[in-house]
Order: sequence, then structure tokens, then C-alpha cells
Amino acid sequence: MIVLNGQRSDMRAGETIAAALARLGLDVDARGVAVAVDGEVVPRAEWQSLALDENARVEVLTAMQGG
Repeated sequence: MIVLNGQRSDMRAGETIAAALARLGLDVDARGVAVAVDGEVVPRAEWQSLALDENARVEVLTAMQGG
């Protein structure tokens, strides 16, 4: 089980960060997106290849404009 943005998800160990982004309706090329796995920021260059471990905690943050 993978925790995605604080919620249990049906993602499985071995899936990538790119798969997590797709579940959230985001593309790996989207601007203003940052990803942390187990509290560590993951460089965008690794999103397609980094396989998530069982019980990983994935946080996806998006920048928002406004004031």
C-alpha cells in the first residue's frame, strides 16, 4: 500500500512517481509540481524511473497563483 497525499491509495510497490502523478491527473512535464517520497524531495529526472517501496508516503505539491 502506498500513501498518496495523506490518503491510502491502491498503488502498489514498484509503481513509479509518474504513475502517482497520473492518478492525480498530472503530467510529469507539468510546471510547478514537486514530489517528496518519505520526506525526501525527488528530482524530476527520477520521476519516470523511481519505483516506490511498499508503505511509501508520497506527497505531490503544486504551486498555485493568486494573492
